[in-house]
Amino acid sequence: MSQTSTLKPWQVIAGGLSGLVLTLGLARFAYTPLLPVMQAQTGLTDSAAGALAAVNYAGYMSGALAIAWLDDVRWRHRLYSAGLWMALLVTAAMALSAWWPAWALWRYIGGLCGATGMLLGSGLVLGWLMQHGRRPELGLHFMGIGVGIVVSALGAWLLGLWLSDWASQWLAFAALGLLFFVPAWRWRPPVPPAATPRQAQSSTGLPSGRWLWTMMLSYFTAGWGFVISATFTVAMVEREPALAGQGPWAWALVGVAAMPAVFLWDRVARALGDIRALMLAMFLQILSVILPAASSSLPAALIGSAGYGATFIGIVSLTLALVGRRSPANPGKAMAKLTLSYGAAQVIAPALTGAMAQASGNFRAGLWLTAAMLTLGLALLASLPKEE
Repeated sequence: MSQTSTLKPWQVIAGGLSGLVLTLGLARFAYTPLLPVMQAQTGLTDSAAGALAAVNYAGYMSGALAIAWLDDVRWRHRLYSAGLWMALLVTAAMALSAWWPAWALWRYIGGLCGATGMLLGSGLVLGWLMQHGRRPELGLHFMGIGVGIVVSALGAWLLGLWLSDWASQWLAFAALGLLFFVPAWRWRPPVPPAATPRQAQSSTGLPSGRWLWTMMLSYFTAGWGFVISATFTVAMVEREPALAGQGPWAWALVGVAAMPAVFLWDRVARALGDIRALMLAMFLQILSVILPAASSSLPAALIGSAGYGATFIGIVSLTLALVGRRSPANPGKAMAKLTLSYGAAQVIAPALTGAMAQASGNFRAGLWLTAAMLTLGLALLASLPKEE
């Protein structure tokens, strides 16, 4: 503990960022750019691929459910630490077999890892920042999501040049994960102090039930929009004959757009308020989904990818930071409760969209449905009382 007790703010941010790259960028997002080669070499169908994504998010939602009821600060720290190790192991395990049930098991455990990185890691970082008098924003921390996407995209492209076998590429990603495991492990925020009775009482001051339920429903639609692009971006691009071979670049563009966007959305929220900033992000994401649904051109695919990357990161960062600030004694628990709705969409949406794509031969119907869901989310945000 002596080492972690003297952590500097940049170390806490860098460690949390590295944890997100590992638990999301590799344990989760590597599946997206590797999906085409897995389908080509193993016969994985669109429906089965969508089901694997749904299993992954079932794991994520299971983790969120557990975290939502986890009060013990020591166990929050222990589970986050375990999630870092498991993210490495399940990434390597994907290479062991092409048996779908085994893949489903690893994707489920990978979803649990993602929950530890996204919720426990973010909660620990936000709690540390608040305890040390720093600005309670998670923009820099959530930059790890964009970095993870870029690492997975560029890694898949480079590995595709050197390694033709899908299993070898998974193993290589696991080896790459060691580079992020080391700082994520060394710079973990220490076990936070237990909340005093006064802190626990003050931290229960969440908004009204109506406000919270409206946010949860809106966040459900945001989860729908997130998972469709996160799962099928590369496959959608590769499916178009004129765009074959461009899929990894579209996925990389998602991450490139997400990285600077975290700074932008923090500043937008300071100027407009959290809810108005969320509405703007949701509106722009609707446009980024409609564009590739309406056109199969490369510019439409690239602009849509950039728009998705720049907006989903803002929706996640603003929402989780907002609810986390309102529960300073246990930010991760508050984030997890809201994330349950996000996770529910991530279980339903990819399985349904994969089945729709297999029936029609393309993803356009799934994209239009996603745009409709996001429009509903925007309307829900607009109905909120102006508490911000």
